[in-house]
Amino acid sequence: MLPLAFFCAGVVLCAFLPQLPSWPLLLTVLLLSWPLWWRTRRLWLLALVAATLGLGYAAWRAELRLAQRPDAALAGEVVQFSGVVRGLAKPGEFGVRLRFEVEAVDNPAIRLPPLLELSDYRQQAWPAGSRWRLSARLRPPRGAANVAGFDAEAWYWSEGVLATGSVLKGRQALGRATDWPARIDRLRERVAQRLLTGSDEARAAALVAALAVGAQQTLTRDDWQRLAATGLTHVVSVSGLHITMIALLVAWLLRRALRHLPPLRRPLWWELGGAVLAAGTYAALAGFSVPTQRSLWMLVMAALALASQRGLSPLQIWLAALTLVLLLDPFAVLAPGFWLSFGLVAALIVMVAGRRAPGGKWQTALQAQGLVTLASTVPLALFFGQLPLVSPLANALGTPLVSLLLTPLALLAALLPWPWLAEVAGWVAQLFWWWVDLLAGAPLYPVPLLPWPLLLAALAGTLLALLPWSRSGRALGACLLLPLLLYRVPAPASGTLAVELLDVGQGLAVLLRTRQHALLYDTGAGEATRVLLPALRALDVGQLDTLLLSHHDSDHDGAAASLRDGIKVGRILAGQPQFYPGAQPCRGGQSWVWDGVRFDVLWPPPAWQGEDNAHSCVLRVATAGQALLLSGDAPLAVEQALVARYGSVLRSQWLVLGHHGSRTSSGDDWLRQVQPQMALLSAGYRNRYRHPHPQVLSRLDAAGITVWRSDHDGALALRLGSQQGELQARRAQAARYWRP
Repeated sequence: MLPLAFFCAGVVLCAFLPQLPSWPLLLTVLLLSWPLWWRTRRLWLLALVAATLGLGYAAWRAELRLAQRPDAALAGEVVQFSGVVRGLAKPGEFGVRLRFEVEAVDNPAIRLPPLLELSDYRQQAWPAGSRWRLSARLRPPRGAANVAGFDAEAWYWSEGVLATGSVLKGRQALGRATDWPARIDRLRERVAQRLLTGSDEARAAALVAALAVGAQQTLTRDDWQRLAATGLTHVVSVSGLHITMIALLVAWLLRRALRHLPPLRRPLWWELGGAVLAAGTYAALAGFSVPTQRSLWMLVMAALALASQRGLSPLQIWLAALTLVLLLDPFAVLAPGFWLSFGLVAALIVMVAGRRAPGGKWQTALQAQGLVTLASTVPLALFFGQLPLVSPLANALGTPLVSLLLTPLALLAALLPWPWLAEVAGWVAQLFWWWVDLLAGAPLYPVPLLPWPLLLAALAGTLLALLPWSRSGRALGACLLLPLLLYRVPAPASGTLAVELLDVGQGLAVLLRTRQHALLYDTGAGEATRVLLPALRALDVGQLDTLLLSHHDSDHDGAAASLRDGIKVGRILAGQPQFYPGAQPCRGGQSWVWDGVRFDVLWPPPAWQGEDNAHSCVLRVATAGQALLLSGDAPLAVEQALVARYGSVLRSQWLVLGHHGSRTSSGDDWLRQVQPQMALLSAGYRNRYRHPHPQVLSRLDAAGITVWRSDHDGALALRLGSQQGELQARRAQAARYWRP
């Protein structure tokens, strides 16, 4: 089985490479290592051969997918095409999102990928399995690139979505698709609509529909946040846990039924066949999503191994299932669910294999929960940056309640049109939500971004702690896990300033840290849970001494309220304080020093009256040898007033461009007086305002100023001290072959 393990390691490695390996290099390694292994039978040569084969296979599949990408010249262009709606459309606050399978393009010279994710901001109806001819403005999948947080580009790539777009006016209905996926989707949509009206409590009905047919879009953002805070997200997503439980339930029922029937040849095959058929039916009813497919293939491999009666160990079956999943979908390694599902199954296998004598039911359940918690610690810390301390308690009731009771009830309510079944399922769902709400306020343990050596040590420690070895081996594993819980990001040295211009799309948010203090300049739009809070956790910022809101505009203060709900904030300074409870006015002349770093507010003056952008707080932060200037959305008139008032005092080596690079800011006089060497720009990728304006870029180029842009480079990390500042672009740090 070792070759399979090394093959899987090669597939996993490929997903995290900045560039795909060259075929001549792979062939050279194989031609040299294979004969040597054949002659010497050395283990390291076997590992090299198998890993190279895995790497080559994953690279070949990656090249096939890369070839499906649309031409980069199509970004922002309008394309007309026809196709079918796949899955269930997801209505949201601002529009409807849907998966669209392309059947034909009006212009045969244009090549589109087979699967698109479209957004309809007119919020029209998109029935499952319906066919349409429409126009859309397309672009490559793009997501924020920050030090931590949800990686949308990795998720799109793992799902096979190679382009996104916005639906324009003038769609034309083409009837309904008649293939089996479309028919199943229409059935799912009808069942979901029936279940959503089957309970008086909308929240409970949404959970029943999510478990029965995978209609997770019916759950609210607040519901997902509460599930994450209790470590119960996995029980709501239709994945390995639910599919396995349904398969086991059907196998048990078949075994009981076969006892009362005439003897059959190979009764085990009947049980396994029925279990796999039930699991496949549930997977199809739940939408056959990527996690669902992964779980089904794991179950199929386990059933084949048991049916063959070759005496394979659970660990060998697990490795065979892992190999099959990676053969079918080598991009699955980019999904957190891949690591959680296979890791938790491996933990349970270790528990069973290492148990010398059967224990009681309660002892076994507690031991299983402990091992599952241990196995999930590193993935949760790596992917989500926090550990829900209440997770073992929440799962002790939540997992069996959903898996053993609510999921079977939800499926029965979906398959049988009896209203009382939906009502009973709704009552159980209400009990589950009561349990979630009871524990959702428990504290979370934040985990900062770990260096790779500590992360590898934590993984090794988890393995040692799980294996049924001696107490000394488990103690060593615990010691290797301790850095994950105790590590703290090194604070900036006294007199230095750490700057993180976050990638918040079309908006602005800049984190300024000294040795013992932290200030956040603006928050961007949306929810703080999207970018701000994950980034603050990753950088080990437990509280903000000051939140400075330049002015009242959603792309600068939209996340302020949710930020205050998620982290402790000392004082709030604002250019328009009347919009924020407890805020103090941000006024020119305010000044303070933190750890040898000076902060000066230059604008607005006291009793200032003007339009919103003219209220923007202008902040200059200076170390012994470097300075950074931030002006929010201050217009040209404010820049002229600052030049007249402060003159050469404005001089700063680093400048955050005003108003996202709009032509209403960054005038010639301003640039001549500030004399920046580097300019930082925060703007959304291909934003509708077309920021930055070409005139501004021309001014910067004429002045010899280098520009770094969040829409191209992701978040920008800057360290200022007495010497030349150091800048790192997060997108370059996390370069992957699949990033656009």
